[in-house]
Amino acid sequence: MNTPNPLAIHPDNAVVWHDDRLYLLDQRILPAETVFVALNSAAETARAITDMVVRGAPAIGITAAYGVVLAARDRVRAEPASWRDGVGADIELLAASRPTAVNLFWALERMRRVMAVLDAADPVPALLAEAKTIHLEDVAANRAMGDFGAALIQGPTDIITHCNAGALATGGYGTALGVVRSAFAAGKVRMVYADETRPWLQGSRLTAWELAQSGIPVTVQSDNVAASLMARGRVGWVVVGSDRIAANGDVCNKIGTYGLAVLARHHGVGFMVAAPTSTIDMSIASGAEIPIEERSPDEVLACGGKRIGPAGVGAHNPVFDVTPAALVDCIVTERGVVQQPDAEKMRALMGPA
Repeated sequence: MNTPNPLAIHPDNAVVWHDDRLYLLDQRILPAETVFVALNSAAETARAITDMVVRGAPAIGITAAYGVVLAARDRVRAEPASWRDGVGADIELLAASRPTAVNLFWALERMRRVMAVLDAADPVPALLAEAKTIHLEDVAANRAMGDFGAALIQGPTDIITHCNAGALATGGYGTALGVVRSAFAAGKVRMVYADETRPWLQGSRLTAWELAQSGIPVTVQSDNVAASLMARGRVGWVVVGSDRIAANGDVCNKIGTYGLAVLARHHGVGFMVAAPTSTIDMSIASGAEIPIEERSPDEVLACGGKRIGPAGVGAHNPVFDVTPAALVDCIVTERGVVQQPDAEKMRALMGPA
């Protein structure tokens, strides 16, 4: 971590393992309140993921890995002779917490592989070591992506972001915001325009807070302002993250990303996706196969705890959409950059199956 106190309030401290407990910076109430939620079990961890205490594909995966550690600790204490069966059930519970972010399943599979070769009576040390490795690898990947993405930006320019793909959504530093941080340090960023990102307002609450904490100029805008802003000619790039990327380069990200990509192509603005290779799912041919999470209509019909929609009216609340690869200028990963992604280029990036 970048801060000496493991529980210091800082964007890079969204997920913290400390004193045999998992702590999550509660992203439901940022920036009005900065509070850590302490988790002591796999069930609590799964609920925290579902309830969006933590969000962002890499951070969800890291959190789930630590949730397996909590599961192992509890099962060994309660069922020392049959802890594997109990932990297996807890892993299934964690896997069901959210359906779209592939990093969740990727991290759980890594933890399963460690379990499969363990013959120790106490699996906790080995599982904790793997969870910490997943966490540290993510931070290193984000910094690599930051450098790769920043190298593509000709500045100074303005950048639009959507949702939050920063340190809060990862193990630290960030994917899309990692690119922004590295580009700003290189003098290439004038202003970041953060789409507010309805209905959870991750842009206005989380991205704006992160960038302000880092001293990077940021302006919040309603999601429907992006087109007119691009038309002014000052925006050079839209930079977003992803929750799952298909084998052909189709990108699944927060709802509204597809529309931004269409606008960017019309206005000649670059469209960059920053995501670790753990987000790339080579088992699905295209974005049409990605399950899209639907959440409660109440999230759309209310704001700040107050209902704004009339009684008796429903709401459509998909959490993600899919941007076709043809609208993506580049996918930036820790392994390098894929320009104008397609199935062949994605296979070359990921190597043989």
